[in-house]
Amino acid sequence: MVKRVTEYGYISPVEQESQWIHMTKGQNIAGYAVGILYIEDVFYPLMPGNVVNAYTYDFPVRMLPVVGLDIPKLMDGDESNYDKIVAAARQLEKEGCRAISAACGFFGRYQKRLAADTDVPVAFSSMTQIPWVKTLLKPNQKIAVLTANAASLDDEIFDALGILPIKDDIIIGNLRHAEQFSAIMEDRGAFDNAIVRQEVVGTARKIVDENPDVGAVVLECSDMPPYAAAVQAEVGLPVWDFITLIKWLNSATAQRPYSGII
Repeated sequence: MVKRVTEYGYISPVEQESQWIHMTKGQNIAGYAVGILYIEDVFYPLMPGNVVNAYTYDFPVRMLPVVGLDIPKLMDGDESNYDKIVAAARQLEKEGCRAISAACGFFGRYQKRLAADTDVPVAFSSMTQIPWVKTLLKPNQKIAVLTANAASLDDEIFDALGILPIKDDIIIGNLRHAEQFSAIMEDRGAFDNAIVRQEVVGTARKIVDENPDVGAVVLECSDMPPYAAAVQAEVGLPVWDFITLIKWLNSATAQRPYSGII
């Protein structure tokens, strides 16, 4: 009997020699479980740990820009963004990606719509992890969310991400006007990385000091994972971010068989 492999399936060295492989028509590349959409027009350093720094990952990810998208348009939730986003997402699907994420938490405004309009799982914001994180905590514990722009975290995006019902359990830390971190929002092209780290860590520290019922931290911004370890070392709490999300997507869509000694 001929065993068919479509989009899913780890191919071992033995299987490479002994089975038919069927490719989806129009797919010209392969091997990317997770596709990542990013803002085409940004101007600031993309540190290791950043969602769009390829060195962040120990598995391949397919990155694709949303043509014509910049930070102000994404923050404003401009309706004209959606056609461009869905077109890019469908391109990732065509290229064989089995799940789609993004390189800015404010893509999350389109989470619910894109999940309905694509045929693969979509996780457009690190905050999609919040309902799961909440189930892991004591009933009275809260979640600190560090964001690049608190003004854009409105009920619309909370609803799209499925976290509106637990909004009162979220405490927001805003980095929008931090001296160096604001370079990301303002496309200044450079920042003092040590000060950015201090700003992110200091914001987390302040929230935890003022709210002893905080049980976890979620870094909303795709530029914050480079500082996740420093945040955790400072506050001593679980920290979730875009990279924990993307690793989760990859582990679910690129399962490998186990081997070893029994």
